[in-house]
Amino acid sequence: MSTITPTPEGPNQPPEVLQTRGQARVSTASDPGTGRTLAYGVGGLAVLLLLGFIVAFAVRAHHENVARRLAQENIAARPVVAVVSVRSAAKDYPIELPGETTGWYQSIIFSRVDGYVASWVADIGDRVKQGQVLATIDTPEMDQELIAARAQAAASAAKVAVAESNVSIARLTYERWRDSPRGVVSEQEREEKKASYQEATAQLAAAKAQNQLDAAYVAKFVAMEVFKKVTAPYDGIITARHLDVGDLVSSGSSANNNSLYAIAQSNVIRVFVDVPQKAAADMVAGLGAMVTCDQYLNRVFRGKLARSAMSIDPQTRTQRTEVDIPNPDLALVPGMYVQVTFQVAQTGSQEVPAAAILFRSTGLQVAVVDGEDRIDFRPVMVAKDNGDTLVLENGVKAGERVALNLSSAIVAGELVTPVEGETPAKFPVSGANKIGNRTPSAVPSAD
Repeated sequence: MSTITPTPEGPNQPPEVLQTRGQARVSTASDPGTGRTLAYGVGGLAVLLLLGFIVAFAVRAHHENVARRLAQENIAARPVVAVVSVRSAAKDYPIELPGETTGWYQSIIFSRVDGYVASWVADIGDRVKQGQVLATIDTPEMDQELIAARAQAAASAAKVAVAESNVSIARLTYERWRDSPRGVVSEQEREEKKASYQEATAQLAAAKAQNQLDAAYVAKFVAMEVFKKVTAPYDGIITARHLDVGDLVSSGSSANNNSLYAIAQSNVIRVFVDVPQKAAADMVAGLGAMVTCDQYLNRVFRGKLARSAMSIDPQTRTQRTEVDIPNPDLALVPGMYVQVTFQVAQTGSQEVPAAAILFRSTGLQVAVVDGEDRIDFRPVMVAKDNGDTLVLENGVKAGERVALNLSSAIVAGELVTPVEGETPAKFPVSGANKIGNRTPSAVPSAD
């Protein structure tokens, strides 16, 4: 019987020794590097997790700091406002208005007598002199009336002579009876002679009055004879002719009568301009004016404001104004449409955009942004309204900054962020552009 000596089991035993008592055993031995690799992996994962935690913590802290800083900036932010610099107003400014030319004298000539046109010698465009005959009128009816008036005047003159003779006889008779001794003639007869003398005297006065009346009629028709010749009232140019030979004309200028001629004197031209109400106060006598028209593109006619109506038309709200222009070469003619430019003196001293004016219960104000960007409200007085701009008499100085369309929520002394000549709406409104829940509204540009 053989004896088997047990051999100690261990990891270093060969595989064949591992079979004992007829039963085989599987080896559980492994590579020594596997454990180390696993340990390194676990350690690296832990390091990565730690680094990720640190990074996440740092990022979160950064975001919290940024949010905290933005919140602080949001609390201390200033509203954005558009500002422009005040500028000195010009000493004068132009006002251009349409006008219409008329002659210095401009007349319509009518007939002063009834009759027929015998001839005419002046036509449109003719330059005539004062007193020059333009046409003649044949007046047969008036000629006969003159003859009758002269005959009536002669008859009344004869009646005056008869009345004078009657007065002379009545006076002598009365004087004889008046001077007769008392008792020779009765008092009644004396009074009758006196009454006859007074009656004769009255008849003489009536005859003389009638004679004067008849003489006046004669003078009237003699004067009318002068109007048989139509003459020019002054030196000028014939601008219209409305007669021809044989035309029946009537005296007077009623709507039923046609005019004979139109004449104008244009060596000095009048230009009438309707000035708007807001500029009427600036229209003073002697104000210089420049006149231009389409007919003479490269020529300027200069004149002066002569007079104004000093009254506003309630229909058009304009004031009638006249400008006198020397016109020795007669380049300007009546009826032209022209443009008149006045150089009006500026009454104020500083000019600001209309958007800078604030309408407050205490009156008109502007918001001045000082050197520290603080708002200062100042009362102002408007001297001139030019539409987009206003000229101020007081309140601001040239070079100061004024805010445009300032929000009513901004108060005096508040700090703002001025944007020179720009519109705040052009810039993004972020947390830094808010105060509490107030976001500055967009302000139009001064342009």
